[in-house]
Amino acid sequence: MTRAFTVSAVVPAAPKEVYDAWLNGRAHAQMTGSSSATASTKVGGKFTAWDGYISGRNLILVPSRRIVQSWRTTEFTDADEDSKIEVTLAKTARGTKVTLHHSGVPKTHKGYRSGWGDHYFAPMKAYFGALAFKAPKKAGKPTTKKKRATK
Repeated sequence: MTRAFTVSAVVPAAPKEVYDAWLNGRAHAQMTGSSSATASTKVGGKFTAWDGYISGRNLILVPSRRIVQSWRTTEFTDADEDSKIEVTLAKTARGTKVTLHHSGVPKTHKGYRSGWGDHYFAPMKAYFGALAFKAPKKAGKPTTKKKRATK
């Protein structure tokens, strides 16, 4: 027996930024706060996250809009089939609404719903919020004028 659930959050970034970071090992680790992750931008490509605790394959990729992956943790037994996550990205006034539907989770496994909030959405908000804060400002006119030299 398995179960499914859906969680979502608004992240202060454009859908393309979230999509690209999710499928880039280095950026995925940075946005989640883990020390390592691997990723692929190809359908069928393998990924790992949270230092190998999570692994799977890309099943469907729609740039900047949708990521579907097979998904399992080291807590899954050999008898457990992979679960599946579907991540949809929708532009909002405050960034991107990230909606994650997780299906095929073994009934005996607890904590994944809160784990997405604690180990993905919260650090993603902080990561993308910090990037937005550090974004370079557009160059403007200087605020003071140079004095002319007098002869």
